[in-house]
Amino acid sequence: MAIEELYKGTITGLTDNELWLNFGNAALRVIVILVVSRLIVWAIHKTINRGVLEREIKRLPSHVRRMRTVGKLLKNVASYVVYFIAGMLVLSEFGIDLGPLLAGAGVLGLAIGFGAQSLVKDIITGFFIVLEDQFAVGDVIQTGQFKGTVEMIGLRTTRIQSWTGEVHIVPNGMINEVTNFSINNTLAVVDISIAFEEEVDRALEVIRFTMISMQDENLVNAPEVLGIQAIAPTGVTLRVIAECRPNTHSIVSRKLNMEIKKALDSSGIEIPYPRMVTYHRNEKGGVKDGA
Repeated sequence: MAIEELYKGTITGLTDNELWLNFGNAALRVIVILVVSRLIVWAIHKTINRGVLEREIKRLPSHVRRMRTVGKLLKNVASYVVYFIAGMLVLSEFGIDLGPLLAGAGVLGLAIGFGAQSLVKDIITGFFIVLEDQFAVGDVIQTGQFKGTVEMIGLRTTRIQSWTGEVHIVPNGMINEVTNFSINNTLAVVDISIAFEEEVDRALEVIRFTMISMQDENLVNAPEVLGIQAIAPTGVTLRVIAECRPNTHSIVSRKLNMEIKKALDSSGIEIPYPRMVTYHRNEKGGVKDGA
């Protein structure tokens, strides 16, 4: 008997046109909410991109980095806010009272403020990273053991891609010390060793002539030959420096080494190599030199 009543109640519910009409209206409203929220996010992102682009044209190159980073941060914040509101509206369509839910969310937020201190620390640190312009998207930085190009600065984490392809996700609260390689010009330092027997003045002249004629888009000024850096038993070390664009010192150093090596080879100037001097004792107990 109970099974029959349950069966009849189920059939009656499934055939209730008003129930299906209400369900269809709710589903339609949920779809509209999701679509509208997506359109709002798209419009906000477009507006932010347009505003950042207009300000980039008017600002100095050093300020462009901050504008792009602030733009990405604003888009993240806008997305979170819009999707949170959309989620609340969707829940209201299923008959959930938002009043107690929002009150509970306030209490939960207070509890999170005490319990999830690391999360709050990450968000506050990320805010000050952007505010103080410590680094921006596209910069090459090193924090701790991670070094690479900044791909994204979020509210909680920063994404860094190393030059070998690995992607590191670093919580902002763990970024205590940062070395930024993309702000100022860098210095390429190259040390060249020549054999002790070679004429130092001639080697310096060959290197200077090579550096004057060297062309590279990363060079800011012509390379400068400083002179003798060190003297060793088998050779003399000469030092060359070159001011280059940010984070290009490795590329410039490799090119300097190549050009200097070619110039020394063409001039017949040898690099140091190990030498050994032997002494041969004669029959009378004397010593004579030998090589």
